[in-house]
Amino acid sequence: MLRAAIFDIDGTLVDSVDLHALAWHEAFAHFGHDVSVEQARSQIGKGGDKLLPVFLSEEQLRDHGEQLEKWRGQHFKANYLPLVRPFSAVPDLLKKLRAQGIELAVGSSAKKDELEVYLDIAGIADLLDVKVSSEDVERSKPDPDVFEAALQELKVEADAAIVIGDSPYDAQAAKRAGLRAIGLLSGAFPEAALREAGCIAVYPGPAALLANLDTSPLTR
Repeated sequence: MLRAAIFDIDGTLVDSVDLHALAWHEAFAHFGHDVSVEQARSQIGKGGDKLLPVFLSEEQLRDHGEQLEKWRGQHFKANYLPLVRPFSAVPDLLKKLRAQGIELAVGSSAKKDELEVYLDIAGIADLLDVKVSSEDVERSKPDPDVFEAALQELKVEADAAIVIGDSPYDAQAAKRAGLRAIGLLSGAFPEAALREAGCIAVYPGPAALLANLDTSPLTR
C-alpha cells in the first residue's frame, strides 16, 4: 500500500529549469568556459557536485570549481530566483494526496535556502512532512542519497513510497533507492528519456497528474 510520495521541486513543482540553465551558462562563461544553455539544461536535476564534472576537467575543478558554483548560486538568487513561478494545481495535488492519508516529502538537489523559497512560491510549505535538500546529504542525484534520507525521515519502506520528478536523474536516483518513479514533462526532458530512466508513468505536469490521480500509480 502506498504510504508516501516524494517530490522533486525544480521542474516538478516550480517552473525553474530554464532559469537554472541560463544561470549555469552565464556562470561558465564568467569563468571562461563555452557551455551552451542547451548543454546546461541537459544536466539540470543534478547537484553542482555532479554537474560541474560534466564540463570541467579535474584540474579546472580544483582551480575554480568551487568559485564557479558559488558565483552561480549568487547570480541565480539575485537575477533569476524572483522569476520562478509555481506550476498550476500544485497545492491542490498535495492536498488531495494528504486527504488520502499519503505522507509527503520533497527531495531536491537545491540548496536549503533555495528550497525554502521554492516551497513558499509553490504555496506548499505547510503541506510537507519531510524536506531534504542537497545540503542534507553527501551526494546529489542521480545518487540515491536524497531519496534515501527522505525515506528514513518518513520512516517508510521503499516499496510503500513513490517519487515524482521531471528528470531522468530523479528516476535513476529513485531506482537506486528501490523506489518507483513517476515522470512529469514540465521540466526539460522528453518522455522517452524519462521512461528509459525508469519512470513507470509520465504526465504533462502536476495539473495533469491531479486530473488523472484516480488511475495513476499514486492511487492507494
